[in-house]
Amino acid sequence: MTDRQALRVLGDRIVNGTGEPVLLRGVGLGGWMTMENFITGYPGTESQQRRALSRVLGADAADAFFERFLTDFFAEADADYLASLGINCIRVPFSYHHFEDDSAPFTLKEQGFRRLDRVIDLCASRGIYTILDLHAAPGYQNQNWHSDNPSHWAHFWTHPHFQDRVVHLWEALADRYRDNPWVAGYNPLNEPADPSGEVIGPFYARLERAIRAVDARHILFLDGNRYSTDFSMFTEPFEQTVYTAHDYALPGIANPSRYPGEVRGTYFDRDIVERTFLQRTEFMRRTGTPIWIGEFGPIYTGDPERDADCYRLLRDQLEIYRDHGASWSLWTYKDIGLQGLVHTPADSPYLQRIAPALAKKRRLGTDSWGGSEQGIRQVLDPIEDLFRTEFPSFNPFPWGAKPWINLLVRHILLAEPLVDEFAQCFEGVTAPEAAELAGSFSFDHCVPRSELADVLRSFLAGDGPQ
Repeated sequence: MTDRQALRVLGDRIVNGTGEPVLLRGVGLGGWMTMENFITGYPGTESQQRRALSRVLGADAADAFFERFLTDFFAEADADYLASLGINCIRVPFSYHHFEDDSAPFTLKEQGFRRLDRVIDLCASRGIYTILDLHAAPGYQNQNWHSDNPSHWAHFWTHPHFQDRVVHLWEALADRYRDNPWVAGYNPLNEPADPSGEVIGPFYARLERAIRAVDARHILFLDGNRYSTDFSMFTEPFEQTVYTAHDYALPGIANPSRYPGEVRGTYFDRDIVERTFLQRTEFMRRTGTPIWIGEFGPIYTGDPERDADCYRLLRDQLEIYRDHGASWSLWTYKDIGLQGLVHTPADSPYLQRIAPALAKKRRLGTDSWGGSEQGIRQVLDPIEDLFRTEFPSFNPFPWGAKPWINLLVRHILLAEPLVDEFAQCFEGVTAPEAAELAGSFSFDHCVPRSELADVLRSFLAGDGPQ
Protein backbone atom coordinates (compact mmCIF):
# COMPACT_ATOMS: atom_id res chain seq x y z
CA MET A 1 0.00 0.00 0.00
CA THR A 2 2.31 2.73 -1.31
CA ASP A 3 -0.22 4.98 -2.99
CA ARG A 4 0.00 8.68 -2.10
CA GLN A 5 -3.63 8.47 -0.91
CA ALA A 6 -2.78 6.00 1.84
CA LEU A 7 -3.29 7.57 5.28
CA ARG A 8 -1.20 7.22 8.42
CA VAL A 9 -0.85 8.84 11.83
CA LEU A 10 1.99 11.32 12.27
CA GLY A 11 1.97 12.83 15.76
CA ASP A 12 -1.35 14.57 16.33
CA ARG A 13 -2.27 14.56 12.65
CA ILE A 14 -3.49 12.21 9.98
CA VAL A 15 -1.37 12.58 6.84
CA ASN A 16 -1.38 11.09 3.34
CA GLY A 17 1.44 9.33 1.52
CA THR A 18 3.21 12.60 0.76
CA GLY A 19 3.01 13.81 4.35
CA GLU A 20 0.23 16.35 3.76
CA PRO A 21 -2.21 16.72 6.69
CA VAL A 22 -5.69 15.35 6.02
CA LEU A 23 -8.80 16.24 8.02
CA LEU A 24 -11.41 13.54 7.56
CA ARG A 25 -14.78 15.27 7.34
CA GLY A 26 -17.90 13.42 6.32
CA VAL A 27 -20.92 11.38 7.33
CA GLY A 28 -21.87 8.00 8.70
CA LEU A 29 -23.76 5.61 6.43
CA GLY A 30 -26.10 4.62 9.25
CA GLY A 31 -28.97 2.29 8.48
CA TRP A 32 -27.44 0.53 5.48
CA MET A 33 -25.52 -2.64 6.44
CA THR A 34 -26.82 -2.31 9.95
CA MET A 35 -30.40 -1.06 10.03
CA GLU A 36 -31.73 1.13 12.86
CA ASN A 37 -35.33 1.68 13.89
CA PHE A 38 -35.36 5.48 13.78
CA ILE A 39 -33.57 5.50 10.41
CA THR A 40 -35.99 3.27 8.49
CA GLY A 41 -39.08 3.27 10.69
CA TYR A 42 -39.44 -0.20 12.17
CA PRO A 43 -39.78 -0.79 15.96
CA GLY A 44 -37.30 -2.80 18.04
CA THR A 45 -34.17 -4.30 16.51
CA GLU A 46 -33.11 -5.16 12.98
CA SER A 47 -33.23 -8.91 13.58
CA GLN A 48 -36.74 -8.67 15.03
CA GLN A 49 -37.86 -6.68 11.99
CA ARG A 50 -36.28 -9.12 9.53
CA ARG A 51 -37.92 -12.13 11.16
CA ALA A 52 -41.32 -10.43 11.28
CA LEU A 53 -41.19 -9.31 7.64
CA SER A 54 -40.16 -12.81 6.56
CA ARG A 55 -43.19 -14.25 8.37
CA VAL A 56 -45.59 -11.81 6.72
CA LEU A 57 -44.06 -11.44 3.26
CA GLY A 58 -42.61 -14.89 2.83
CA ALA A 59 -38.95 -15.57 2.12
CA ASP A 60 -38.94 -14.50 -1.53
CA ALA A 61 -40.63 -11.12 -1.02
CA ALA A 62 -38.59 -10.38 2.11
CA ASP A 63 -35.38 -11.16 0.22
CA ALA A 64 -36.53 -8.90 -2.62
CA PHE A 65 -37.18 -6.07 -0.17
CA PHE A 66 -33.82 -6.27 1.61
CA GLU A 67 -31.80 -6.85 -1.55
CA ARG A 68 -33.29 -3.77 -3.20
CA PHE A 69 -32.83 -1.79 0.01
CA LEU A 70 -29.14 -2.67 0.26
CA THR A 71 -28.64 -1.79 -3.41
CA ASP A 72 -30.58 1.49 -3.50
CA PHE A 73 -29.77 2.96 -0.08
CA PHE A 74 -26.31 3.90 -1.32
CA ALA A 75 -25.53 4.00 -5.02
CA GLU A 76 -23.70 6.16 -7.56
CA ALA A 77 -26.03 9.14 -7.16
CA ASP A 78 -25.43 9.15 -3.41
CA ALA A 79 -21.66 9.11 -3.85
CA ASP A 80 -21.94 11.91 -6.43
CA TYR A 81 -24.01 14.02 -4.06
CA LEU A 82 -21.60 13.64 -1.15
CA ALA A 83 -18.65 14.44 -3.41
CA SER A 84 -20.46 17.58 -4.58
CA LEU A 85 -20.59 18.82 -0.98
CA GLY A 86 -16.86 18.36 -0.52
CA ILE A 87 -17.07 15.38 1.83
CA ASN A 88 -13.88 13.30 1.83
CA CYS A 89 -14.75 10.40 4.14
CA ILE A 90 -17.69 8.09 4.89
CA ARG A 91 -17.91 5.92 7.97
CA VAL A 92 -19.51 2.63 6.94
CA PRO A 93 -21.30 0.81 9.78
CA PHE A 94 -22.09 -2.88 9.33
CA SER A 95 -23.53 -5.79 11.28
CA TYR A 96 -21.71 -9.08 11.72
CA HIS A 97 -24.84 -10.80 10.36
CA HIS A 98 -23.71 -9.89 6.84
CA PHE A 99 -20.50 -11.87 7.37
CA GLU A 100 -21.46 -14.92 9.41
CA ASP A 101 -24.49 -16.73 10.78
CA ASP A 102 -24.91 -17.54 14.46
CA SER A 103 -25.59 -21.12 13.39
CA ALA A 104 -22.20 -21.27 11.65
CA PRO A 105 -19.75 -19.12 13.63
CA PHE A 106 -16.34 -18.49 12.05
CA THR A 107 -17.67 -19.40 8.59
CA LEU A 108 -17.52 -16.12 6.70
CA LYS A 109 -19.87 -15.18 3.87
CA GLU A 110 -18.42 -13.60 0.75
CA GLN A 111 -21.57 -11.61 0.06
CA GLY A 112 -20.91 -9.29 3.00
CA PHE A 113 -17.47 -8.44 1.71
CA ARG A 114 -18.84 -7.80 -1.78
CA ARG A 115 -21.35 -5.32 -0.40
CA LEU A 116 -18.55 -3.42 1.32
CA ASP A 117 -16.42 -3.60 -1.83
CA ARG A 118 -19.12 -1.89 -3.88
CA VAL A 119 -19.44 1.13 -1.57
CA ILE A 120 -15.68 1.40 -0.99
CA ASP A 121 -15.15 1.46 -4.76
CA LEU A 122 -17.98 3.97 -5.36
CA CYS A 123 -16.41 6.31 -2.83
CA ALA A 124 -12.82 5.77 -3.96
CA SER A 125 -13.68 6.64 -7.56
CA ARG A 126 -14.84 10.05 -6.26
CA GLY A 127 -11.87 10.66 -3.98
CA ILE A 128 -13.75 9.72 -0.79
CA TYR A 129 -12.17 7.61 1.94
CA THR A 130 -14.10 4.99 3.90
CA ILE A 131 -13.74 3.92 7.53
CA LEU A 132 -15.07 0.42 8.25
CA ASP A 133 -17.15 0.27 11.43
CA LEU A 134 -18.37 -2.92 13.12
CA HIS A 135 -21.61 -1.49 14.48
CA ALA A 136 -23.28 -4.70 15.67
CA ALA A 137 -21.06 -7.46 17.06
CA PRO A 138 -22.04 -10.99 18.07
CA GLY A 139 -23.23 -11.01 21.67
CA TYR A 140 -23.90 -7.24 21.58
CA GLN A 141 -21.10 -4.88 22.59
CA ASN A 142 -23.55 -2.45 24.20
CA GLN A 143 -27.01 -2.44 25.72
CA ASN A 144 -28.98 -0.75 22.93
CA TRP A 145 -30.83 -1.32 19.67
CA HIS A 146 -28.00 -0.20 17.39
CA SER A 147 -26.00 -3.30 18.29
CA ASP A 148 -29.12 -5.33 17.37
CA ASN A 149 -29.57 -6.07 21.05
CA PRO A 150 -33.13 -7.21 21.95
CA SER A 151 -32.36 -7.08 25.68
CA HIS A 152 -30.34 -4.73 27.87
CA TRP A 153 -27.42 -7.09 28.45
CA ALA A 154 -24.11 -6.73 26.57
CA HIS A 155 -23.03 -10.39 26.56
CA PHE A 156 -20.00 -9.66 24.37
CA TRP A 157 -17.96 -8.75 27.45
CA THR A 158 -18.68 -11.94 29.42
CA HIS A 159 -18.43 -14.57 26.66
CA PRO A 160 -14.97 -15.09 25.08
CA HIS A 161 -16.67 -16.92 22.20
CA PHE A 162 -18.13 -13.63 20.92
CA GLN A 163 -14.78 -11.88 21.29
CA ASP A 164 -13.08 -14.68 19.33
CA ARG A 165 -15.54 -14.21 16.46
CA VAL A 166 -14.89 -10.46 16.27
CA VAL A 167 -11.12 -11.02 16.17
CA HIS A 168 -11.60 -13.59 13.41
CA LEU A 169 -13.79 -11.23 11.38
CA TRP A 170 -11.33 -8.34 11.67
CA GLU A 171 -8.44 -10.57 10.63
CA ALA A 172 -10.39 -11.32 7.46
CA LEU A 173 -11.35 -7.68 6.87
CA ALA A 174 -7.74 -6.54 7.38
CA ASP A 175 -6.52 -9.18 4.95
CA ARG A 176 -9.00 -8.10 2.30
CA TYR A 177 -8.35 -4.34 2.53
CA ARG A 178 -4.69 -4.24 3.59
CA ASP A 179 -3.61 -2.89 0.19
CA ASN A 180 -6.55 -0.53 -0.43
CA PRO A 181 -5.40 3.07 0.12
CA TRP A 182 -8.95 4.45 0.01
CA VAL A 183 -9.88 2.54 3.15
CA ALA A 184 -8.79 5.08 5.76
CA GLY A 185 -8.86 2.50 8.50
CA TYR A 186 -10.77 0.18 10.79
CA ASN A 187 -13.23 1.15 13.55
CA PRO A 188 -13.41 -2.26 15.30
CA LEU A 189 -16.32 -1.69 17.73
CA ASN A 190 -18.96 1.02 17.70
CA GLU A 191 -19.86 2.47 21.09
CA PRO A 192 -18.62 -0.34 23.31
CA ALA A 193 -20.13 -0.45 26.78
CA ASP A 194 -18.27 -2.82 29.09
CA PRO A 195 -20.03 -2.51 32.48
CA SER A 196 -17.01 -3.73 34.43
CA GLY A 197 -14.54 -1.59 32.51
CA GLU A 198 -12.07 -4.43 32.96
CA VAL A 199 -12.46 -6.37 29.71
CA ILE A 200 -12.35 -3.70 27.02
CA GLY A 201 -8.69 -2.73 27.53
CA PRO A 202 -7.27 -6.28 27.26
CA PHE A 203 -9.64 -7.04 24.38
CA TYR A 204 -8.49 -4.00 22.43
CA ALA A 205 -4.86 -5.01 23.03
CA ARG A 206 -5.60 -8.51 21.71
CA LEU A 207 -7.49 -7.14 18.71
CA GLU A 208 -4.72 -4.67 17.88
CA ARG A 209 -2.15 -7.48 17.86
CA ALA A 210 -4.33 -9.66 15.65
CA ILE A 211 -5.00 -6.92 13.09
CA ARG A 212 -1.37 -5.79 13.06
CA ALA A 213 -0.22 -9.34 12.33
CA VAL A 214 -2.19 -9.05 9.08
CA ASP A 215 -2.08 -5.32 8.30
CA ALA A 216 0.51 -3.13 10.00
CA ARG A 217 -0.34 0.05 8.11
CA HIS A 218 -4.03 0.94 8.19
CA ILE A 219 -5.18 3.28 10.95
CA LEU A 220 -7.18 1.87 13.85
CA PHE A 221 -10.03 4.10 15.03
CA LEU A 222 -10.82 3.02 18.60
CA ASP A 223 -14.02 4.05 20.40
CA GLY A 224 -13.84 4.63 24.12
CA ASN A 225 -15.97 2.78 26.67
CA ARG A 226 -19.42 3.95 27.76
CA TYR A 227 -20.55 4.66 24.20
CA SER A 228 -17.24 6.27 23.22
CA THR A 229 -17.13 8.85 25.99
CA ASP A 230 -14.76 7.17 28.51
CA PHE A 231 -11.08 6.64 27.65
CA SER A 232 -9.84 5.76 31.13
CA MET A 233 -8.95 2.21 30.04
CA PHE A 234 -6.16 3.55 27.80
CA THR A 235 -2.65 4.35 29.00
CA GLU A 236 -0.11 4.56 26.19
CA PRO A 237 -1.60 4.91 22.71
CA PHE A 238 -1.15 2.17 20.14
CA GLU A 239 0.85 2.99 17.03
CA GLN A 240 -1.09 4.17 13.97
CA THR A 241 -4.21 4.63 16.09
CA VAL A 242 -6.79 7.38 16.36
CA TYR A 243 -9.01 7.49 19.45
CA THR A 244 -12.54 8.49 18.59
CA ALA A 245 -15.07 10.28 20.79
CA HIS A 246 -18.80 10.57 20.12
CA ASP A 247 -20.00 14.07 20.83
CA TYR A 248 -23.80 14.32 20.89
CA ALA A 249 -24.77 17.58 22.57
CA LEU A 250 -27.83 17.31 24.83
CA PRO A 251 -29.71 20.32 23.40
CA GLY A 252 -29.62 18.65 19.98
CA ILE A 253 -31.05 15.30 21.07
CA ALA A 254 -33.38 16.19 23.97
CA ASN A 255 -36.94 17.17 23.10
CA PRO A 256 -38.16 19.68 24.11
CA SER A 257 -35.01 21.78 24.32
CA ARG A 258 -33.60 25.15 23.24
CA TYR A 259 -30.07 26.24 22.39
CA PRO A 260 -28.71 28.22 24.06
CA GLY A 261 -30.88 27.28 27.00
CA GLU A 262 -31.40 25.04 29.99
CA VAL A 263 -31.74 21.31 29.38
CA ARG A 264 -32.32 18.94 32.31
CA GLY A 265 -30.97 21.41 34.82
CA THR A 266 -27.89 22.54 32.87
CA TYR A 267 -27.61 25.72 30.84
CA PHE A 268 -26.01 24.95 27.48
CA ASP A 269 -24.22 27.52 25.37
CA ARG A 270 -21.16 27.36 23.13
CA ASP A 271 -18.78 27.41 26.10
CA ILE A 272 -20.45 24.37 27.65
CA VAL A 273 -20.49 22.53 24.32
CA GLU A 274 -16.76 23.22 23.88
CA ARG A 275 -16.03 22.22 27.47
CA THR A 276 -17.78 18.88 26.89
CA PHE A 277 -15.76 18.35 23.70
CA LEU A 278 -12.54 19.07 25.58
CA GLN A 279 -13.47 16.64 28.35
CA ARG A 280 -14.26 13.88 25.86
CA THR A 281 -11.01 14.42 23.94
CA GLU A 282 -8.69 14.90 26.92
CA PHE A 283 -6.86 11.61 26.29
CA MET A 284 -6.12 12.51 22.66
CA ARG A 285 -4.83 15.96 23.51
CA ARG A 286 -2.76 14.69 26.43
CA THR A 287 -1.11 11.96 24.34
CA GLY A 288 -0.71 14.09 21.20
CA THR A 289 -2.80 11.82 18.99
CA PRO A 290 -5.32 12.88 16.32
CA ILE A 291 -8.92 13.63 17.23
CA TRP A 292 -11.79 12.10 15.27
CA ILE A 293 -15.39 12.72 16.33
CA GLY A 294 -16.94 9.52 15.07
CA GLU A 295 -20.55 10.62 15.64
CA PHE A 296 -22.37 13.85 16.42
CA GLY A 297 -25.36 15.78 15.16
CA PRO A 298 -28.76 17.06 16.26
CA ILE A 299 -32.23 15.61 15.74
CA TYR A 300 -34.65 17.70 13.68
CA THR A 301 -38.32 17.84 14.63
CA GLY A 302 -39.87 20.02 11.94
CA ASP A 303 -40.50 22.81 14.45
CA PRO A 304 -38.87 25.87 12.82
CA GLU A 305 -37.68 27.47 16.06
CA ARG A 306 -36.19 24.31 17.51
CA ASP A 307 -34.58 23.31 14.22
CA ALA A 308 -33.04 26.78 13.94
CA ASP A 309 -31.49 26.15 17.37
CA CYS A 310 -30.19 22.80 16.10
CA TYR A 311 -28.45 24.44 13.16
CA ARG A 312 -26.91 27.00 15.50
CA LEU A 313 -25.65 24.17 17.71
CA LEU A 314 -24.30 22.32 14.67
CA ARG A 315 -22.41 25.40 13.49
CA ASP A 316 -20.93 25.85 16.96
CA GLN A 317 -19.75 22.24 17.01
CA LEU A 318 -18.23 22.47 13.55
CA GLU A 319 -16.41 25.66 14.56
CA ILE A 320 -15.09 23.93 17.68
CA TYR A 321 -13.83 20.97 15.65
CA ARG A 322 -12.22 23.31 13.14
CA ASP A 323 -10.52 25.33 15.88
CA HIS A 324 -9.09 22.18 17.50
CA GLY A 325 -8.09 20.44 14.26
CA ALA A 326 -10.52 17.56 14.75
CA SER A 327 -11.78 15.25 12.03
CA TRP A 328 -15.49 14.41 12.17
CA SER A 329 -18.28 12.21 10.86
CA LEU A 330 -21.82 13.55 11.05
CA TRP A 331 -24.56 11.07 11.96
CA THR A 332 -26.27 10.27 9.63
CA TYR A 333 -26.48 10.33 5.84
CA LYS A 334 -29.97 9.04 5.01
CA ASP A 335 -33.17 8.26 6.95
CA ILE A 336 -36.94 8.85 7.00
CA GLY A 337 -36.63 12.44 8.19
CA LEU A 338 -35.28 12.63 11.73
CA GLN A 339 -31.58 13.32 11.33
CA GLY A 340 -30.42 12.52 7.82
CA LEU A 341 -28.68 14.75 5.34
CA VAL A 342 -31.01 13.10 2.82
CA HIS A 343 -34.42 11.65 3.67
CA THR A 344 -37.47 10.00 2.21
CA PRO A 345 -40.38 12.41 1.64
CA ALA A 346 -43.55 12.01 3.68
CA ASP A 347 -45.53 10.89 0.61
CA SER A 348 -43.11 8.11 -0.36
CA PRO A 349 -44.77 4.70 -0.95
CA TYR A 350 -42.75 3.17 1.89
CA LEU A 351 -43.73 5.80 4.47
CA GLN A 352 -47.35 5.64 3.36
CA ARG A 353 -47.29 1.88 3.80
CA ILE A 354 -45.89 1.96 7.36
CA ALA A 355 -47.83 5.07 8.49
CA PRO A 356 -50.01 3.24 11.07
CA ALA A 357 -46.98 1.69 12.78
CA LEU A 358 -45.10 5.00 12.71
CA ALA A 359 -48.01 6.78 14.37
CA LYS A 360 -48.16 4.20 17.13
CA LYS A 361 -44.40 4.29 17.59
CA ARG A 362 -44.54 8.04 18.09
CA ARG A 363 -47.49 7.82 20.48
CA LEU A 364 -45.79 5.21 22.64
CA GLY A 365 -42.30 6.69 22.27
CA THR A 366 -40.78 3.30 21.52
CA ASP A 367 -37.65 4.60 19.79
CA SER A 368 -34.83 5.37 22.21
CA TRP A 369 -33.35 7.81 19.67
CA GLY A 370 -35.66 10.65 18.67
CA GLY A 371 -38.72 9.21 20.38
CA SER A 372 -40.48 11.07 23.18
CA GLU A 373 -41.57 9.74 26.54
CA GLN A 374 -44.28 12.39 26.90
CA GLY A 375 -47.09 10.15 25.65
CA ILE A 376 -46.50 7.49 28.29
CA ARG A 377 -45.55 9.53 31.33
CA GLN A 378 -48.58 7.99 33.07
CA VAL A 379 -46.75 4.65 32.80
CA LEU A 380 -43.25 5.85 33.59
CA ASP A 381 -44.05 8.19 36.49
CA PRO A 382 -45.19 5.54 39.00
CA ILE A 383 -42.29 3.24 38.08
CA GLU A 384 -39.76 6.04 38.53
CA ASP A 385 -41.43 7.03 41.82
CA LEU A 386 -41.25 3.43 43.01
CA PHE A 387 -37.55 3.22 42.23
CA ARG A 388 -36.82 6.51 43.98
CA THR A 389 -38.59 5.19 47.08
CA GLU A 390 -37.49 1.56 47.10
CA PHE A 391 -34.11 1.70 45.34
CA PRO A 392 -32.77 5.24 45.92
CA SER A 393 -29.14 4.20 45.40
CA PHE A 394 -29.77 2.13 42.25
CA ASN A 395 -27.46 3.46 39.55
CA PRO A 396 -27.22 0.94 36.69
CA PHE A 397 -24.59 1.19 33.98
CA PRO A 398 -24.29 3.17 31.79
CA TRP A 399 -26.50 6.21 32.53
CA GLY A 400 -28.47 5.53 35.71
CA ALA A 401 -31.99 4.50 36.70
CA LYS A 402 -34.22 6.74 34.56
CA PRO A 403 -32.68 5.86 31.17
CA TRP A 404 -32.59 2.20 32.27
CA ILE A 405 -36.34 2.27 33.01
CA ASN A 406 -37.01 4.03 29.70
CA LEU A 407 -35.06 1.37 27.81
CA LEU A 408 -36.91 -1.51 29.46
CA VAL A 409 -40.39 0.01 29.18
CA ARG A 410 -40.31 1.93 25.92
CA HIS A 411 -37.79 0.17 23.74
CA ILE A 412 -38.35 -3.43 24.88
CA LEU A 413 -41.71 -3.90 26.62
CA LEU A 414 -43.69 -1.69 24.22
CA ALA A 415 -41.57 -2.01 21.07
CA GLU A 416 -41.44 -5.80 20.87
CA PRO A 417 -45.18 -6.41 20.31
CA LEU A 418 -45.23 -3.47 17.88
CA VAL A 419 -42.75 -5.29 15.62
CA ASP A 420 -45.51 -7.63 14.43
CA GLU A 421 -47.89 -4.71 13.87
CA PHE A 422 -45.22 -3.06 11.72
CA ALA A 423 -44.87 -6.24 9.67
CA GLN A 424 -48.64 -6.45 9.19
CA CYS A 425 -48.40 -3.22 7.19
CA PHE A 426 -46.86 -5.40 4.44
CA GLU A 427 -49.64 -7.98 4.38
CA GLY A 428 -50.37 -9.07 0.78
CA VAL A 429 -47.33 -7.31 -0.73
CA THR A 430 -45.74 -9.29 -3.58
CA ALA A 431 -42.02 -9.63 -4.21
CA PRO A 432 -41.96 -6.97 -6.99
CA GLU A 433 -44.03 -4.63 -4.83
CA ALA A 434 -41.72 -5.19 -1.85
CA ALA A 435 -38.73 -4.28 -4.02
CA GLU A 436 -40.47 -1.09 -5.17
CA LEU A 437 -41.17 -0.12 -1.57
CA ALA A 438 -37.48 -0.51 -0.72
CA GLY A 439 -36.73 1.64 -3.76
CA SER A 440 -38.19 4.57 -1.83
CA PHE A 441 -34.69 4.91 -0.34
CA SER A 442 -32.94 5.53 -3.66
CA PHE A 443 -31.40 8.98 -3.98
CA ASP A 444 -33.72 9.96 -6.84
CA HIS A 445 -36.73 9.33 -4.60
CA CYS A 446 -35.30 11.19 -1.59
CA VAL A 447 -35.03 14.83 -0.56
CA PRO A 448 -31.82 16.55 0.57
CA ARG A 449 -32.12 18.53 3.79
CA SER A 450 -31.05 21.74 2.08
CA GLU A 451 -30.17 23.86 5.12
CA LEU A 452 -28.07 21.08 6.59
CA ALA A 453 -26.34 20.64 3.22
CA ASP A 454 -25.63 24.38 3.09
CA VAL A 455 -24.07 24.33 6.57
CA LEU A 456 -21.82 21.39 5.68
CA ARG A 457 -20.91 22.80 2.29
CA SER A 458 -19.84 26.07 3.93
CA PHE A 459 -17.50 24.39 6.40
CA LEU A 460 -16.20 21.84 3.92
CA ALA A 461 -15.31 24.64 1.51
CA GLY A 462 -13.29 26.27 4.26
CA ASP A 463 -15.40 29.41 4.42
CA GLY A 464 -17.44 28.59 7.52
CA PRO A 465 -17.65 31.29 10.20
CA GLN A 466 -14.19 32.36 11.32
